[in-house]
Amino acid sequence: MHVPFLIFSSVYDELKPELDEAYFRVMKGAWYILGPEVESFEQEYAEYCGVKHCVAVGNCLDALHFILRAVGVGNGDEVIVPSNTYIASWLAVSHAGGTPVPVEPSEHTYNIDPARIEAAITPRTKAIMAVHLYGQPADMDPINEIASRYGLQVVEDNAQAQGARYHGRRTGGLADAAGHSFYPGKNLGAFGDGGAITTNDDSVAAKVRLFRNYGSQVKYHNKIQGYNSRLDELQAAFLRVRLRHLDEWNQRRSVVAQNYLAAWSDIAGLTLPQIPAWVQPVWHLFVIRHPKREQLQKLLSHNDIGTLIHYPVPPHLSGAYSDLNFEPGDYPVAESLANSLLSVPIGPHLSDAERAYVTKTLRENISAL
Repeated sequence: MHVPFLIFSSVYDELKPELDEAYFRVMKGAWYILGPEVESFEQEYAEYCGVKHCVAVGNCLDALHFILRAVGVGNGDEVIVPSNTYIASWLAVSHAGGTPVPVEPSEHTYNIDPARIEAAITPRTKAIMAVHLYGQPADMDPINEIASRYGLQVVEDNAQAQGARYHGRRTGGLADAAGHSFYPGKNLGAFGDGGAITTNDDSVAAKVRLFRNYGSQVKYHNKIQGYNSRLDELQAAFLRVRLRHLDEWNQRRSVVAQNYLAAWSDIAGLTLPQIPAWVQPVWHLFVIRHPKREQLQKLLSHNDIGTLIHYPVPPHLSGAYSDLNFEPGDYPVAESLANSLLSVPIGPHLSDAERAYVTKTLRENISAL
């Protein structure tokens, strides 16, 4: 059996009538930039996240960058970031003129460890960025409490956790503002790039609206030096369709995850995700941990099962941040995770037979490693 890591075509196969209707609606309306589809999506997604504002932009990196600019991060400021994350979280800080200050994750949840944050705060610290990695919310209450004591802003990187809940509240509304990704592989994915910010802060929303459109509210009247980062009408129309199905498709992912957890819980040497009682993850990724990760990946590939490694190079060891002079061993938890985590198939269109094949294949062959 062939089990790809993710099948994009299945999205269109299932939603074809709704997506086709959305396409023809935009084509007939002949409005392609910052029109009624974007406005409607912003309203619907803000309501979904339980916040006042959603501002759609071109991608999640821009969303995070604009948030940081909007809350006052600039040259010389420091922003606390996870050491275990995709590099975009760090790049947003750099693009705003700040310096990313890494904090190690919990080895149990892989998210930033609130107990380590306070030691990283300096007089130059302006904000804390929490990433809801792999679809599981970070522990936001203690993060917000620390930020409140020190007068810091808190930003959620919600690129991977659309629909997840923390103590019953959806991600995207747990901090001063949140950045979202609609990259095609995300739980709420477009058919191209896309992103958004969500916030309850009127000032942040207003500033991001300026940043995304050349610094202008009225054409040719530019208040600030802005950017060109706008979600187009067609992608917004498609996202409105996808949003209607998001909770159902997240539940499908959860069923697969629960099957994996039950089937592999007793395998020696295999570390499975740990889920605190106070979160409801949406399983953007199902990451397993094994000391012989490369051999395990080859074993699964030999049996025609697709896997991916997220992320093999932690940001502090990437060439993009060589100027910060980090060395191997500076952040050992992140480095250990980078060397041992493997993502297995968990898309919403994984069939029962495919899931059973992945489960059986890993269980029956892993002892040979």
